[in-house]
Amino acid sequence: MLVVGGLYSICSFAAGIAGNLFAFVLFVSPIPTFRRIIRSKSTEQFSGLPYIYALLNCLICLWYGTPIVSPGIILVFTVNSIGAVFQLVYITIFIIHAEGSKKLKMLGLVLGVFAVFAAIVVISLYLFEPASRQTFVGYLSVFSLICMFASPLFIINLVIKTKSVEYMPFYLSLATFLMSLSFFAYGMFKNDPFISIPNGIGGVLGVIQLVLYFRYSNSGEEPRAPLLDSNA
Repeated sequence: MLVVGGLYSICSFAAGIAGNLFAFVLFVSPIPTFRRIIRSKSTEQFSGLPYIYALLNCLICLWYGTPIVSPGIILVFTVNSIGAVFQLVYITIFIIHAEGSKKLKMLGLVLGVFAVFAAIVVISLYLFEPASRQTFVGYLSVFSLICMFASPLFIINLVIKTKSVEYMPFYLSLATFLMSLSFFAYGMFKNDPFISIPNGIGGVLGVIQLVLYFRYSNSGEEPRAPLLDSNA
């Protein structure tokens, strides 16, 4: 039994580490966009909203992964802590180079994100006992993750309509699938549906993206950076 338990723990840890590594690939993927923003000293037509949404998602999920909420899933905390730092850096760069009205809007959204996060922390600490606290924050994290699926759904719809993978780079689709698969396995090993269910959905969307990529990759279009245009 000790051998089985040790193997189970190793597999669980390996799945969590793999999820962290694949998530890191996704976190660094916007770097070319922000190099362009820094070089041009302008946000052009790029939108800052994806980074606002991503920051709120990372904050909620890192809170779910803290020992005071969910003991034993520290790798959820680490990946979302790293993700939150990346999003804050991207948002800071965006605000520095944004024009007046867009700058103020982004600042207001950032303050709103931290206000919402602070409210979640206070409510979960003072209104819920430990068991119900995990359930409360868990449902919020699932809702947040499912809302984040709007982006791949939009890209999937775009690919089907245009029959082109121009805005769906293969490495991002693959990293999304592998990250979701890794955290789905991690959630299963930890017997935590708040981790396994949303990442299972993400894995399915990742498979759809990969299938569409191979279906339409011969259209002659070179994949570009993820579609982040339209004003914030």
